Amino acid sequence: MEGTVFSLHSTARPEAMADVPGVCELPLTRAVVHYRDLHEMDPPGGRIQDIGLALVLQGRFASSAEVLDLGSSTVKMLDLSSELVVLDWVYEPTLKHINRLLLERAQGPEELDAPGRLGTYSFQIALGLLGRLGYGPLTRPTILRIGFRDICRDLDFHEGTAVRIVLGERRVARARLDYDANCLVFSTPSPEPDAILEAAVLESFPHSDVLRLSEAHDGGSVQYQVRLSFPATFAEARGELHTIRRGLGVLLARFEPERFKGIEQHLTTFGLRDTLSQLHVRERLTKIEALRIRHAAVGDTVH
Repeated sequence: MEGTVFSLHSTARPEAMADVPGVCELPLTRAVVHYRDLHEMDPPGGRIQDIGLALVLQGRFASSAEVLDLGSSTVKMLDLSSELVVLDWVYEPTLKHINRLLLERAQGPEELDAPGRLGTYSFQIALGLLGRLGYGPLTRPTILRIGFRDICRDLDFHEGTAVRIVLGERRVARARLDYDANCLVFSTPSPEPDAILEAAVLESFPHSDVLRLSEAHDGGSVQYQVRLSFPATFAEARGELHTIRRGLGVLLARFEPERFKGIEQHLTTFGLRDTLSQLHVRERLTKIEALRIRHAAVGDTVH
């Protein structure tokens, strides 16, 4: 194992993780990082294939790091110079193997643009890492994102990670999951509150706080937040995703019954997507008994 070498010359800068004030030079190459919207220019919620977990292929400069999303196997440039969470590091042979797979994909026919070997390999890295680290504050957003993209693929498969609900003529609401705030966000094009949507959301999520957020600038916009219970365990996170799936299904059945009927038939034939079933997280068996649960009055949940 190579040690850190310090120069005796006062003008020399310390290497790597030297515990002295100054500039820390630590290349991010081989790091597995959790990235969010602030690191890239994608729409809120990201793209459907991405999972927000990336392997840094070339990270000498954090402000322009080349990474591979471990869900979509897409190479992208991210700015990792702020609010960076490094979850783990891969070995050098792993990085070399991924670079070989990237080269194979680049040299292959254009019609074979599917993730293929690289996609399978990179996602197995992600599942292995999440299983090894377990469920916690650092892995919770990624786990929720993987679960929510299954919901999107089942209910409304498209490029963005959101479920679109047609409320009426030229009235489309989009539901996305805020992984960090742990809430479901409904966006509408209208600057005015939508009483019909409000009533439907309250009915679909009867045990959650629902907030209305209004913005006055840029013509105005209205959003609704469904504040979900905090999932303290992996099992609770899966239960929360089930609540989201059920609530969105109720909304689709109400506003788009024909479309929802077709979705139900498809899911009855092929089954629900459940990527998280591949994730093996060890958790202690704990008996939980609620001593007090506060229920907010439904009429007071929209502010």
